[in-house]
Amino acid sequence: MDVKKIQTAIKEMSIDGWLLCDFHNRDRLAYRILDMDFNKMTSRRWFYFIPAEGKPVRLVHNVEKTKLDSLPGDKMSYSAWVDLHASLKKIVGGAKKIAMQYSPLNNIPYTSIIDGGTIDLIRSFGPEIVSSADLVQQFEAVIDQKGYESHLKAGDIIQHIKNEAFAEIGKEISGGKKLTEYELMKFILERLDAEGIDPGGDVPIVGINDHPANPHFEPTEEGSYEFKRGDMVLIDLWGKLKEPGSIYYDITWCGYVGDDPPEKYQEIFHVARDARIAALNFIRKRFADGEPCYGWEVDDACRNVVREAGYGEQFVHRTGHSIGEELHGNGVHMDNFETKDERRLVPGICFSIEPGIYFEGEMAVRSEIDCFITLNGEVDVHGEEQMELVRVHV
Repeated sequence: MDVKKIQTAIKEMSIDGWLLCDFHNRDRLAYRILDMDFNKMTSRRWFYFIPAEGKPVRLVHNVEKTKLDSLPGDKMSYSAWVDLHASLKKIVGGAKKIAMQYSPLNNIPYTSIIDGGTIDLIRSFGPEIVSSADLVQQFEAVIDQKGYESHLKAGDIIQHIKNEAFAEIGKEISGGKKLTEYELMKFILERLDAEGIDPGGDVPIVGINDHPANPHFEPTEEGSYEFKRGDMVLIDLWGKLKEPGSIYYDITWCGYVGDDPPEKYQEIFHVARDARIAALNFIRKRFADGEPCYGWEVDDACRNVVREAGYGEQFVHRTGHSIGEELHGNGVHMDNFETKDERRLVPGICFSIEPGIYFEGEMAVRSEIDCFITLNGEVDVHGEEQMELVRVHV
C-alpha cells in the first residue's frame, strides 16, 4: 500500500479522506487495498482513515489491538461503543466529504459493502459520504505488467483449448462415438488443468441448441444432450495461470455441427458480433480522441445495435464485466442494464465485451472478447475475435 499515492487520488476527487473499515471479514476489498491478510479473524470493528493530507489514523478494539499494526499512521483504541463513537467523531468530524465502500442506490453493488447503520453513524458526525468506487478501481482493479502478461499467456492456452473442443466434437461424431455436453465440459477441464490453467472452481459452459438460452447453463451428467449433426453449439471457457497474482482470460464462441447453419441462428450471431464490434470501436474512438469513456456508455453503444436489429428483449444481461484475479473483478463493468456503472475506463483495467441473444426453448448466441486498456491508452484485444460461426465438419 502506498499512502502517498492514495492521498493523491483522494485530492483528485476533491474529498477529505477515505474511511475503510471492517467487521467479521465482510469487506475483502479493504484487506486487498491495505495489503492485509483477509483470512485472519476479525471479531471486532476496525477503522482506518486516510486523510487527503497528514497521517492516517487507525482505530481498533482493545481485544484486537494489533489488528492494524502493519499499517502506517496514528493509533487509537476503544472498548465500549460510546468510546468508539467518540473516537470516530474525533477522526472524521472535521471532514466535509469522505469516501466509503458505498454506492448510491446500490448502482455498483461490487463496491456497496458498508452496512446502512455504519453509514448512518458516520453521517451523524457531519461528513457527506460518497462512493469509493473510483478509488477501489484504481487501487484494486488496475493490473500491472506482470498481471497483464499472465492474462496474455492464459489467453493463448484458452484459445487453443477452445479450438480443440470444437475439433473434438467433429472427431467423435465422425468416428461414430457418443459425446455429450457434460463429457466435452470434462474434456475442457482436463485440458485446462494439464496446461496449468485454473478455472476458479466453476465449470465451462458447453450448451447445445436451447440449453445456452440460460446464460449460465451448467452441463450435468444427467440430462446432458448428445452432439449430432445440425446442432447449434455455445462454448464459454475461462481461467488463469496457476500462479499468484494471475489475471483471468474469458471467451465465448458459437458454432454449428455441419455446413449450413439455420438462417435465424446466423442472423442473431451476426447481430451479436456487430454489437461487440460497435462497443469495441466506441471505446477505441473515445481513447483516440482523448475523451472520457464510462461503463454505462459502452453498454449503450453495444445494446443499441441489438435493439435496432429487433432483439433488445433477448439481450438479458450487461455487455461486460471487470476481469482481474477474480473472473468477475471489481473494476468498471460495461453496464447500463443491470446497474448503471458510472465509473470511467482507465489504463490498466481488463474487462469483457459479450453481447448475447437468447430465445428460451430454442437457441442462443453470445460473442465474447477480453479488452485491456494499456498504460498509453491503447485498447488491446488478445487472441482471435470470432467473425463467423465455427463450422464443425462431420
